Amino acid sequence: MATVLSVSGSPSTSSRTGRLLRHLDQRLAAQGHEVIPLDVRTIPAEALLGADFRHPAIVEATELFARADGVVVGTPVYKASYSGVLKALLDLLPQYALTGKTVLPLATGGSTAHVLAIDYALRPVLNSMGAAHIVQGWFTLDKDITAHEDGSITVAPTATEALTHVLDQFSVALGRTPYLAAAS
Repeated sequence: MATVLSVSGSPSTSSRTGRLLRHLDQRLAAQGHEVIPLDVRTIPAEALLGADFRHPAIVEATELFARADGVVVGTPVYKASYSGVLKALLDLLPQYALTGKTVLPLATGGSTAHVLAIDYALRPVLNSMGAAHIVQGWFTLDKDITAHEDGSITVAPTATEALTHVLDQFSVALGRTPYLAAAS
């Protein structure tokens, strides 16, 4: 199957966004995909904020994006946009780092007032980076994700149904998107 890079753009170690992504990673792995998790918060701040393209962590992240057939990008919504740590990472990747890739944008937040953040804030950036196909994303309300002390989560049934649908669409799209070589 495909190699999927699962990127959590949350700055928090106890993030619902990160936990939700790792939960969804399990479904992708069960479908036969190789899933590589990347928590942007683990990249040293000095590399991200100092725009150190040669920092080993930035080089490694760039290589992970290059290796992936598909990318799941998850972010909490702050001030009607995706997180600053995610923005910092995306700014350091090559301009067309998503060329030929299928991308699934996901977001979490406390209010439905932020539901359009995927389409108006995140999708344009992903598109500008050359994504071959950006599948329908999904916004999950924080109240629909219950985090447990053991690190697991429970997702409300209606959110589970919607997430399963978009994840399965992503998985199918991975099999249909041809690889387009990056321009030399």
